[in-house]
Amino acid sequence: MSVNEQLVQDVVKEVMAKLQLQSAPVKAKGVFEDMNDAIAAAKKAQQYIHRMSMDQREQIISNIRKKTRENAEILARMGVEETGMGNVPHKILKHQLVAEKTPGTEDITTTAWSGDRGLTLIEMGPFGVIGAITPCTNPSETIICNTIGMLAGGNTVVFNPHPAAIKTSLYAINMLNEASLEAGGPENIACTVTKPTLETSNIMMSHKDIQLIAATGGPGVVTAVLSSGRRGIGAGAGNPPALVDETADIRKAAEDIVNGCTFDNNLPCIAEKEIVAVDSVVSELMHYMVTEQGCYLASDEEVQKLVNTVLTPKGLNRKCVGRSAKALLAMIGVDVPDNIRCITFEGEKEHPLIAEELMMPILGVVRAKDFEDAVEKAVWLEHGNRHSAHIHSKNIDHITAYAKAIDTAILVKNAPSYAALGFGGEGFCTFTIASRTGEGLTSASTFTKRRRCVMSDSLCIR
Repeated sequence: MSVNEQLVQDVVKEVMAKLQLQSAPVKAKGVFEDMNDAIAAAKKAQQYIHRMSMDQREQIISNIRKKTRENAEILARMGVEETGMGNVPHKILKHQLVAEKTPGTEDITTTAWSGDRGLTLIEMGPFGVIGAITPCTNPSETIICNTIGMLAGGNTVVFNPHPAAIKTSLYAINMLNEASLEAGGPENIACTVTKPTLETSNIMMSHKDIQLIAATGGPGVVTAVLSSGRRGIGAGAGNPPALVDETADIRKAAEDIVNGCTFDNNLPCIAEKEIVAVDSVVSELMHYMVTEQGCYLASDEEVQKLVNTVLTPKGLNRKCVGRSAKALLAMIGVDVPDNIRCITFEGEKEHPLIAEELMMPILGVVRAKDFEDAVEKAVWLEHGNRHSAHIHSKNIDHITAYAKAIDTAILVKNAPSYAALGFGGEGFCTFTIASRTGEGLTSASTFTKRRRCVMSDSLCIR
């Protein structure tokens, strides 16, 4: 392919992405005006899905993976342009990760006992229609990831997406239903409404045909789900600290932490939000962060301006969430080169830009007198969310002590935070991490209920 041909294709992709953003399909597959109609359509589709073999479900999932890879750039551009959060290259990577590493039907297994009194099976069965609430930070990624897992378990899903990402969400849901139809499955494996609101969310959470609700978002939405009277899977907030002790490879720690913190402008809930480092390594760590990793060392005056800009009496300034370091500094009148990707400063653990989960590339550094003090400060900063934490250390006793003390669903050791999602690390990908309700990293098996089938005095042929 010539350079000119590639250029034309790139321009066409960009134009198409803008057109999709401006006029996402109102009559897209799986999209309804009324939430009750959406649930009814998903229920009808689920009855079809439940009868399908695992091989047939996997064929649909394979096509979803294919279409996700094909649409990764469009979805990434739509997400950034609609919400103003994150950046296109990293969102492309996230969609590719969802396509390649979200577990499918292989996650659905059977447990069996055979003995003198016969045969007993534990099968993973579907809930039916699952209700799901998705965020504006990872809109299409969460929708696609959830649908793959829920479909693998024999369910269909009704989404109430964040209104700030509705066009991107509608595009993703339409794509999922097209993938199903192309693979011989039904329409409406994933459904939603054209205008999601608090009212449509309440209808979904109280509907008799919704027995399981999966919520990915802030503490407010998770609390609402857990108060709904339905079983809830709550993927809520985190404020992941990165602890660095005196045994760490400090240069590598600086690189890993900044890479993790700046991935998609710090939107992932697992990303490093602050650093707690023992006193003896703070200077060296910040030296490498500033001289080699594109960090801007903010003055006390600039830090205070950032406080006044990114925080409001009602919480985070939404216009700052997911913005780049360069954009954030421009908001306070500081112009920096394009290679600046993170803002850093040293402060106490109670500093508002350290204690608060910001979801933007601002990385405060807290100094600790020793490892024990560092653990105490990190546990305090995690705020009991039990979500994610990180450590850079070559001392296995330190790693073990930290892991026990902080008790999070995810602990990343000597790597960027995104290794937890299988990006540069082992394991599967998910965008619903249910720390609050205890499921941890969700997958297809999470969206099933266990059913016991017993045959007494038969089928044991030993």
